[in-house]
Amino acid sequence: MRPRKIPQRKCVACQQMMAKKELIRVVRSPQGEIQIDLSGKKPGRGAYLCGKVSCFKLAKKSKAFERALKVPVSADIYDRLEADFVKVEDEFQANKEMTDDDEDGE
Repeated sequence: MRPRKIPQRKCVACQQMMAKKELIRVVRSPQGEIQIDLSGKKPGRGAYLCGKVSCFKLAKKSKAFERALKVPVSADIYDRLEADFVKVEDEFQANKEMTDDDEDGE
């Protein structure tokens, strides 16, 4: 049996290609709300980011979210996303390590 293809996405800040599971998705919903999507399944246009605060700051500085999500992103939305990003960073890293352990055990 052929191994399953792992979906790849590019970090909008550092431009590094990684497995989709290793990146945090920021989504613009059809209603125009911008938020972090840890499940990766919310409807809307997505932008992917490494799980590092340095990448978030680079994306903020270069306005990468505006290009990826195709809408202007105000400073207060960036501030809210940054606070959310810091909150979910630890949870994301823990989930990533857990899935890595599961894959090693197979």
